[in-house]
Amino acid sequence: MLGGGEPVRIQSMCTTKTSNVQSTVEQIKRLEKAGCEIIRVSVLDEEDAKAIKAVKNSINIPLVADIHFSHKLAIAAIESGCDKVRINPGNIGGDRQLKAVADCIKAHGISVRVGSNTGSIEKEFLQKYGKNENSLVESALKSVSLLEKNGVEDIVISVKASDVPLTVKAYKLLAQKTCYPLHIGVTEAGTEEMAVVKSSVALGALLLDGIGDTLRVSITDDPVKEVLAAKRILRAAGLDKNYVDVVACPTCGRCRWNSMELAKKVSAYVESFSKPVKIAVMGCVVNGPGEAKDCDIGIAGAEDYCVIFKNGEILRRINREDAESEFFKEIDKILND
Repeated sequence: MLGGGEPVRIQSMCTTKTSNVQSTVEQIKRLEKAGCEIIRVSVLDEEDAKAIKAVKNSINIPLVADIHFSHKLAIAAIESGCDKVRINPGNIGGDRQLKAVADCIKAHGISVRVGSNTGSIEKEFLQKYGKNENSLVESALKSVSLLEKNGVEDIVISVKASDVPLTVKAYKLLAQKTCYPLHIGVTEAGTEEMAVVKSSVALGALLLDGIGDTLRVSITDDPVKEVLAAKRILRAAGLDKNYVDVVACPTCGRCRWNSMELAKKVSAYVESFSKPVKIAVMGCVVNGPGEAKDCDIGIAGAEDYCVIFKNGEILRRINREDAESEFFKEIDKILND
């Protein structure tokens, strides 16, 4: 289920050839473990379309088939058992071919994603508006209208750009013009570091305005990194609270112990826990307990000792050399309570 108050779902896309069922399933299993909730695969030929059945039977999350330029492959993918298709009504063929795909979508009771990006804007809207949010949105809505004319209403829409401000403006405009669920993302965002920055800025702005029902963080790398980044964005936006939040100060000249190293160890340790707990690793005792008053457990250091505190109240003072082991004992008590 998408929209209507449902949680925002994390999506990614396989980098494998779909007809290589073993490698495709192995990658999807890794993505599932990381937290992926919807997976998209490419359908380039008949072998890919036929393989969807075997892939679908081996995974636990909804599968989206991505097809362009062939209504026959779209129909074959649907009949092979995909949960949703990603098509472009403008390149799937003429009216007859689109109707055949629409009839197949309705017969199998699945959804369809359509949309536009800066490389697929319809010429009529490029000529009218230029390359901007208006042409992106109008191009996407034209695809929607073509499906609606053929009786398809279970639709998800996207309007992606590689430019962050354009992406935000396009989705905000689209949200004003339609009530269909929206799949949000920055397309062609690049390699990991910049892709995460671009996606965080764009998706964060949209999510905080209540826009977005599914999302993908596009990264030119292992798709597991997309899923992990998406989870962190949802957490930062306050839409996923079932995790361990580790807060840590950036340190300053008052810090007289290696709080950075401990903060990294704690973050790595709690990564797999799904529990609404807040942990603080603070540089000094001057501000640490007070600034982290809302934390379930925390630690702060002085020159020759550390203090462990809970909800701003100091529990006990410990030797620096025992700080790490004693703090992890307190963390385990909370996580396993």
